[in-house]
Amino acid sequence: MAMQSTAALTPQQERRASSRRRFSAAFEPWLYLSPALVLLLVVLVVPLIFGVSYSFRKFSAFKSDYVGLAQYKALFSDPVLGQALMNTLWWTVASLFLQFFLGLGLALLLDRPFFGKKVVQAIVFLPWAVPSFLSGLTWAWLFNPIVGPLPHWLFALGLKSEPTNILSDPATAMWGPIIANVWFGVPFFAITLLAALKSIPSELHEAAAIDGANPWQRFTRVTLPFLAPTIAITVMLRTIWIATFADLIYVMTEGGPAGSTNTVATYIYVSAFKTLDKGYASAVAVLLLALLILYAVVLIRIRRSLVRYS
Repeated sequence: MAMQSTAALTPQQERRASSRRRFSAAFEPWLYLSPALVLLLVVLVVPLIFGVSYSFRKFSAFKSDYVGLAQYKALFSDPVLGQALMNTLWWTVASLFLQFFLGLGLALLLDRPFFGKKVVQAIVFLPWAVPSFLSGLTWAWLFNPIVGPLPHWLFALGLKSEPTNILSDPATAMWGPIIANVWFGVPFFAITLLAALKSIPSELHEAAAIDGANPWQRFTRVTLPFLAPTIAITVMLRTIWIATFADLIYVMTEGGPAGSTNTVATYIYVSAFKTLDKGYASAVAVLLLALLILYAVVLIRIRRSLVRYS
């Protein structure tokens, strides 16, 4: 009798119990996520808010003054920023193009069995483990005609009239960091695209071969459609990393000569820590953030369409 009286609930009690269960089901996932959310808030959101707020202030040695949108208005009349934007576009597109196609070629090569494959894999992935600061120093030495062999090789191949440092010529200086960045970033595409290649069912290639498809047709009609979503997300991530990557350029050229290698990322660093204009550096950083967010939104939409129709 006691059990029957306990089990019997009034409609009002049933509604309360149901609402408690719904609240618990809705709240419980957020409880589990709370440590990660707090970490993201402290590490990402709070610094972002402070960084944006700095862009509305003018900093001097011992104080800062609120200047509203004055820093953003100065962006439109800054010739150095205009050149930095063009350099950033060149630096990003050239690095991304070479990294992607070299990484795709290495991934296709490593997807096939051959003698010494594990050794080749270790060599290919090695640059990704080298600190970017050390990579920049190493490549700067390689391009130095006194201690490095590259200028003499370029001269021997007839690509240069004399063995000079390409980093000291404004017409060729950007190619130094680009080559170093390609060497540094190729393993990223090789690793991610190789993992995507391993997920493609071998039966599809076998069926295409039985139907008479040649290797190029199998690549364009079987391999590429499966790789397309991975390519979209890796290209987006690598583009953002390259556009905000100042280490190699600053170590190798410090943005010179004559600003020919000065990108937005290096310009932000110099404005904040060399000229100590943190407010203007924050405004430039906000501009770069807005451009990269716009680019990411467009590429994510493209990736969704690729996933839908693949």
